[in-house]
Amino acid sequence: MNDPIGDMLTRIRNSQMRGKSTVSTPASKLRAWVLDVLADEGYIRGYERSNDASGHPTLEISLKYYDGTPVIRELKRVSKPGRRVYMGVNDVPQVRQGLGVSIVSTSKGVMSDANARAANVGGEVLCTVF
Repeated sequence: MNDPIGDMLTRIRNSQMRGKSTVSTPASKLRAWVLDVLADEGYIRGYERSNDASGHPTLEISLKYYDGTPVIRELKRVSKPGRRVYMGVNDVPQVRQGLGVSIVSTSKGVMSDANARAANVGGEVLCTVF
């Protein structure tokens, strides 16, 4: 798999289109850090580590709905394996005039765009959520 973050975001999008309450994805530290930001910002209920039938570690993501519609309306991958997107602290984009969140991988960890501005660090923009 070339793009594990893109794969996880696609699994979340597909599961929400089908109305699923949970989705499973292979576990990794970067995926868990992205899910931490999504949970802190209120886009998912949470996640937990488990093992699948063959013993491989997985992350079980609990999706969040409001009145039957998914809380995440739009989930886009910005920095891809073929084209990495790096931005300074002043250039980190606001999503929908601050209503959405950009997830940024910085030298101080994976964080939301608002936290990156507060910490005065830039980095690789992984994805945007609205």
